Amino acid sequence: MSEQQPTIDLQQYQFGLRLSERGTVVGIGDGIAWISGLPTAKLDELIGFEDGSTGLVFQLGKELLGAILLSQEQGVTAGMTVTHIGRRLEVGVGDSLLGRVIDPLGKPLDGLSPPELREYRPLESAAPAIMERDFVGEPLYTGSKIVDTLIPIGKGQRQLIIGDDGTGKSSLALDAVINQRGRDVSCVMVLIGLPRSAVAATVESLRLAQALEYTVVVVAEANALPGFRYLAPFAGCAIAEHWMRGGRDTLIVYDDLTRHAQSYRELSLLLQRPPGREAYPGDIFYLHSRLLERSTVLGAQHGGGSMTALPIIETRQGELSAYIPTNLISITDGQIYFDSKLFAAGMLPAIDIGRSVSRIGGKAQHAAIKAASSRIRLDYLQFLELELFARFGTRLEAGVEEKLKRGRLLRELLKQDRLQPLPEQAHLAWLLAYGAGLLENMTPDIAVAAMPRLYQAVQQNGLILSNAKEQWLAVLKEELTQHVATA
Repeated sequence: MSEQQPTIDLQQYQFGLRLSERGTVVGIGDGIAWISGLPTAKLDELIGFEDGSTGLVFQLGKELLGAILLSQEQGVTAGMTVTHIGRRLEVGVGDSLLGRVIDPLGKPLDGLSPPELREYRPLESAAPAIMERDFVGEPLYTGSKIVDTLIPIGKGQRQLIIGDDGTGKSSLALDAVINQRGRDVSCVMVLIGLPRSAVAATVESLRLAQALEYTVVVVAEANALPGFRYLAPFAGCAIAEHWMRGGRDTLIVYDDLTRHAQSYRELSLLLQRPPGREAYPGDIFYLHSRLLERSTVLGAQHGGGSMTALPIIETRQGELSAYIPTNLISITDGQIYFDSKLFAAGMLPAIDIGRSVSRIGGKAQHAAIKAASSRIRLDYLQFLELELFARFGTRLEAGVEEKLKRGRLLRELLKQDRLQPLPEQAHLAWLLAYGAGLLENMTPDIAVAAMPRLYQAVQQNGLILSNAKEQWLAVLKEELTQHVATA
């Protein structure tokens, strides 16, 4: 039996002129398509190819427009027809993304079914206006002794993590994400240009630490199209921005923006844009500034949400004055500098306290931790100078020897293993014990061995940061006395 043909209501039908634009693919290569036609095309507009592939308009010329390929269903070839899709590129947002690993377009990479999404946001949007923003006033604890006490970060801050390759930058960012468990902070990790093995190791670390349940991982692998690596941080930012606009606190990690800048340079050179310094295009600064300016803390009348950004950037042989590092330093609110020499010497995390700074995080630091750590930074920097002077073998005064002894103890206390973030109560415990001189009669090994016992005693006694200093010292003295007796 033949199927029944659909009926047409001729009374509702209207004659009219219908116009549509169709372009033609002129050239294709390296994830870039050159298209003739489509005279009304706009930047960042989606276009569709004849085989079902999609692209993003990225370059407008007099005769041709350039588009970056977002998918290749059957393979885009020259001569294919191109049409308008009529909308901008968007990514799905919402709580259904938590615990998932996705690509910059929102497609799952973890082998599970696609998440149920009801809301979408454009990847690129204007940063919050000045009147929408508020002052940074709440701390964001990373779990790192050095960062939380000497280089504090506040919610809504943009803190750069910078250093040579293989010095522990990603480990610090991973610790910060793990430390948000139970703190009602939604996290987004953007992995740009990493090999699949590194991506799998990061996801597995989050899963073992039970941090994946409040984290979204946006991945653009090293073998992905250059357009994917370019779009990845903007996709992650849109996801975090949705939660910030909803009044929630978020943390986003960009690992790393060096490879992102290289991907943008690759696209720009393929599109024949004029190269500038180090062959980067002239708008490379604007690329990262418009991304990082979206991280802030909103005023109460605008929901009160926050987005804290931890962009990671790579240096070569510690050169801070290179093009991309100087750009990011000028955009962010401070930097955490990792030194390869400290890493080789076994000082982990290899953070150079002298070159690291937090320009606004101190305003959000808890008063108890701020008071206890007020002289730690100065004491440590003075110790480094004295230690350098002592290497000449000169005879030292008793006071200098005492300062060297305290400095060596402080250096051992600042060491911390990766993937072992500590709560803020643990930070205050060792700060008070060191500042009050309770550890001076111990060797560094015995003092370090006492730290887990101190942390446990603080938890058992229910001490919090707002308790009086005398209460803390009483518990710490008793516990250290027992530790020395049993050591």
